[in-house]
Amino acid sequence: MKLRISKIVSALAIAMLFMLATPTTTNAQCPMCKMAAESNLNEGGTAGEGLNKGILMLFSMPYLLVGGVAFVWYKNRREDADWDTDARWN
Repeated sequence: MKLRISKIVSALAIAMLFMLATPTTTNAQCPMCKMAAESNLNEGGTAGEGLNKGILMLFSMPYLLVGGVAFVWYKNRREDADWDTDARWN
């Protein structure tokens, strides 16, 4: 079980390194969305703030998923460790 988890973690780490190592330039918004948000902000509107909140909400989802998986993994690992220590004393 430990070997299987370590292989998965290693594969994810290598994939993350490849993604970070390859520089790609992307535009965060399409030109029409960017122009509409800038003109709205220049006129005193708040559409740009809503757009930024939406981006932050989409950005936080992967962190929540990884955090959830890490929490479940930690809890399962602690249960295995607790079982091993109980078996030694019996």
